[in-house]
Amino acid sequence: MKKKVTIQDIADELGISRNTVSKAINNGTGLANATRKKILQKAVEMGYKQFSYFATVSASSAASGDHDRREISLLTATFLGHSHFASLMLDSFQQEISELGYTMNTHRIRAEHLEKCALPATFSRERSAGILCIEVFDRPYAEMVCRLGLPALFVDGPVTFGQTALPSDRLCMDNTTEVARFVGEMIRHGKNRIGFVGDFRHCQSFFERYSAFRYAMMMAGAPVDERQCVYSNDKRDIQQAVRAMEQLPDVLLCANDFVAMDTVQALREAGKSVPEDVWLCGFDDSPESRLISPPLTTIHIHTQIMAFSAVHLLTSRIKEPNLDYRTIRTQTDLIWRDSTNQKGGEPES
Repeated sequence: MKKKVTIQDIADELGISRNTVSKAINNGTGLANATRKKILQKAVEMGYKQFSYFATVSASSAASGDHDRREISLLTATFLGHSHFASLMLDSFQQEISELGYTMNTHRIRAEHLEKCALPATFSRERSAGILCIEVFDRPYAEMVCRLGLPALFVDGPVTFGQTALPSDRLCMDNTTEVARFVGEMIRHGKNRIGFVGDFRHCQSFFERYSAFRYAMMMAGAPVDERQCVYSNDKRDIQQAVRAMEQLPDVLLCANDFVAMDTVQALREAGKSVPEDVWLCGFDDSPESRLISPPLTTIHIHTQIMAFSAVHLLTSRIKEPNLDYRTIRTQTDLIWRDSTNQKGGEPES
């Protein structure tokens, strides 16, 4: 049986520390781009975990001579600024597809496009080898994209609960494991009154985070008080809901970091503070989550493996259009910080 490649194996091969390799693979900070690229290339070469498929895809591309520089069209309904988790993912994605012979162009979906289910004027079906959809959460629009007959990959996507799945591949972060873990840890620390903030109908990832919250509460035998939940992403709705709460919950779990930051502000305006009056958790581990006061407990998305997975899903679909549709979920990690009274890596009761 072939030996499983470890982070230590890669470190030994390159003559560097295990911690440096771990940072590169898990998209940590403080590494030069050249160092990160060298480590990831060695991980692919040695067949490390989920990167093993990428060596196969690269070899297949080289053998087939498929370097026609056709376009991967990125469709997005929002501005993907530095704070968006997809921004870092796209840096790596674009670099990897360029080495496989593809270019990438971004096409912004505006309100009038959504209303008419129309493609941006910059989009060319003739140039497009495949479509990458990020922040495309409108179901009719997503269905229109799928009808184009081009390989399409949705990163996240519209809520699918109670509907047929879209005829496309899908890439998601793991939205359930660490949410359930967080709820369990809170209950073990005597924090039984936990509320949720965010519109679970907004996208599939929000729906899965909310579902994981409800399921974890049910499994722990802890009731959910609907008066302590806010099912909106709108800052004004959150402010009004917080002011209207007769009793704050022990903990608020937010659909993402930006909802959490709006919640911190709403609590301050109501004369309450985090973590003294309520503990708070976000999702994404955005740069802002480390900078706000207090620093935010959150769930980290590994954008590097999301980029590799996106390349794998889309390029393999281009080469084999008749593959069964696939959904890949990538690892996430709970990061404890001061918004849950963090001390030494664990929350204090």
